[in-house]
Amino acid sequence: MGRRRNQRGRKLNGLFILDKPTGISSNQALQRVKRMFGAAKAGHTGSLDPLATGVLPICFGEATKFSQFLLDADKSYFVVAQLGVKTASGDADGEVIETCSAEAITEQAVLDMLPRFRGEIEQIPSMYSALKHEGQPLYKLARQGIEVERKARTVNILSLELAWFDGDKFAMNVTCTKGTYIRSLVEDIAEALGNCAHVIELRRVKSGPYFEAESITLDRLAEELESGGHEALDLHVLPLVTCVSHWPEVSLTESTSFYLSNGQAVQVPGAPTIGWVKLSGADGEFMGVGEILDDGRVAPRRLVNAS
Repeated sequence: MGRRRNQRGRKLNGLFILDKPTGISSNQALQRVKRMFGAAKAGHTGSLDPLATGVLPICFGEATKFSQFLLDADKSYFVVAQLGVKTASGDADGEVIETCSAEAITEQAVLDMLPRFRGEIEQIPSMYSALKHEGQPLYKLARQGIEVERKARTVNILSLELAWFDGDKFAMNVTCTKGTYIRSLVEDIAEALGNCAHVIELRRVKSGPYFEAESITLDRLAEELESGGHEALDLHVLPLVTCVSHWPEVSLTESTSFYLSNGQAVQVPGAPTIGWVKLSGADGEFMGVGEILDDGRVAPRRLVNAS
């Protein structure tokens, strides 16, 4: 058996919060960030459509072990909808498939409708979503003119507020659980109003614990790389622990750190009695995350490779 080739690129561990621009996919944005940082390993957490902008956490190195927790996290969006026009994709990039007059729609009508869409609702995923059918993303099938049956899914709209209303356009602030399709939400609200609509602007303003104010644009990254090299970019890399900063913490001793790092569950006095926890070693360093077992012991689930 031949030797495994060394991974090319710098060994970086941490998270970078990108302000994704419009017009490119999340993967294209990821590859640009990875190249600029010269990182050996990187991944993103939660795709944004090419039309969409905003918060896209990028995981470097060991942070990719914790990306699932960010994928599962709640997210917040600012969305602008155009009434009177429905498109195949539910956004401004799609072909127009229906038009209708929006003259009768008032701001009060929209305000009165929003409570129906707060809390748990059923959504049918768009054919232009990244959900897979028999191994193929739905959007690829849609581009081939193929439509398949999709089952309704339950999502939770935690917060839904009208930001402004202007004739045939309106904007909303939305906070929701994972798997929510904002395009479908806009279409469903319009349908309930007896109209049609599509998304013309979509911006993610929060993803899990990360806010818009922390995000950095590709243009700014390029400028800082040119003026200060990788050292300047590395100042924007956040510690691994930030992705679970809101979780309860369990502090370990040297002894319990040793056993836990070798895959064994340990008893820790004063630990929570249920759920997931972040783990810190005797030196206070972030070790990873664990789960409380039925017997109260803390079991390792994702650990940082310290080597």
